[in-house]
Amino acid sequence: MLRTQIYLSEAERQGLQALALRSGRSQSALIREAIDAFLQQQQPQGRLACLRQARGLWAERTDFPDWSALRGELDRSMVALEP
Repeated sequence: MLRTQIYLSEAERQGLQALALRSGRSQSALIREAIDAFLQQQQPQGRLACLRQARGLWAERTDFPDWSALRGELDRSMVALEP
């Protein structure tokens, strides 16, 4: 492993310190985990894997509006604005 130095805001430093205390892990370990997750997400196959994992996440939800009715209302309001 290579040693490096980073700059954190006071809020970031305090948050990281609190998380380290709660989790029992070192601040360095938390930073490495966050960097690994970020790098994984930025790679095309990592992003695709995340998207596939999220597929259908809201499939069982019933509290969404009726999108067809909402779109019709928007279309009608746009026509009313036309000169």
